[in-house]
Amino acid sequence: MNDAAVHRRLDALWRMESPKLLARLTRITGNIDTAEELAQDVLLGALERWPRDGVPDNPAAWLMTAAKHRAIDHVRQRQLHARKQGEYGIELELQGADMQGDDAQRRADDDIGDDLLRLLFVSCHPVLPMESRVALTLRMLGGLSTAEIARAFLQQEPTVAQRIVRAKRTLAEKQVAFEVPRKAELRERLDAVLEVLYLVFNEGYAATSGEDWMRPALCEEALRLARVLVGLLPDESEALGLLALMELQASRMPARAQADGRPILLPEQNRARWDRLQIQRGFNALDRAQRLGGSKGPYALQAAIAACHARALRAEDTDWARIAALYALLVQAMPSPVVELNRAVAVGKAFGADVALPIVEDLVVMPQLRGYAPLHAVHGDLLQQLGRADEARREFERAAELTGNAREREVLSARAAACVGA
Repeated sequence: MNDAAVHRRLDALWRMESPKLLARLTRITGNIDTAEELAQDVLLGALERWPRDGVPDNPAAWLMTAAKHRAIDHVRQRQLHARKQGEYGIELELQGADMQGDDAQRRADDDIGDDLLRLLFVSCHPVLPMESRVALTLRMLGGLSTAEIARAFLQQEPTVAQRIVRAKRTLAEKQVAFEVPRKAELRERLDAVLEVLYLVFNEGYAATSGEDWMRPALCEEALRLARVLVGLLPDESEALGLLALMELQASRMPARAQADGRPILLPEQNRARWDRLQIQRGFNALDRAQRLGGSKGPYALQAAIAACHARALRAEDTDWARIAALYALLVQAMPSPVVELNRAVAVGKAFGADVALPIVEDLVVMPQLRGYAPLHAVHGDLLQQLGRADEARREFERAAELTGNAREREVLSARAAACVGA
């Protein structure tokens, strides 16, 4: 395997394994910055050794073992300056003297039982503002870059980077212990955890950057954690709403791309390839959320919209008027220019492009959406429907320039080309 192939494999593996390494290193060191530094040391070590020595038989285990060794070295260096009794206990744990018994006791002492979900709750500490909790956790445990998080928040990358730095500093200054909250305390952190899972799933479902249209591993991990969370808190309607949304959206994934990876947009998808079992799981979760009184929650409303698509066996059978009405409720529950943009799409499908165009033109001047590729794509689509081909072409070209995803750029460039001479 040549160096480039090794680097590609390591990059893919790192996206999947780095959250687990950070979880372990943060638990051992009690410090996020230290954990990230040690994790980067592990990555650099792999980049140096794997091209020379070959990829290990179990590369994930190699990374975890290397992380533990880095942690041992770090603890020993600290002990040279301050020989604290607690640090001896940490080193004994690292060297395996009582690792099994300690892990068993730790699992018995908390109600969560899943390492990654446990650290999600730990990181979403109420000492931080909500947006800081979400940004920090997405960076550490979601595997998202600062740029990807900034796009999710519709904010500038430096703003998000500073928010993450301040969050780490606050946790250090407040000497926040990385302890698992008891079940009675989970609910005050639940909103942040749900938002993290939601954004991680969305990044997997429609990647904001890179060569791939989707990142299925992110969707699978977010969905897995949502299922664990609902098992932990079965009466939380918004957790059920989010699970329903994920199940329904994920059911379309087999039909969302061609064999070569090119995207297939919703109207052109072969709905026979949608996973009907997963759709039924989504319906069941949505029904439970609604029976618990959560029908007006933002995740349940989005799940209800996804359910409208799932019930339509053909694209032309879609109840767009119902979807537009649900988006109107969602705008109230979760005010956002992106939600309003999606409402405009539904309004256009239900009542015509001429009705939807004024909604989109109001959004074009909003600073939050400056540089937001989907806005220009929707604007172009409506202009094309109204026969304004030259204006539509310019909007599709602008959207293609702005998107960070190569596959999406291909689709938008093709739409722009189709407008020439139309």
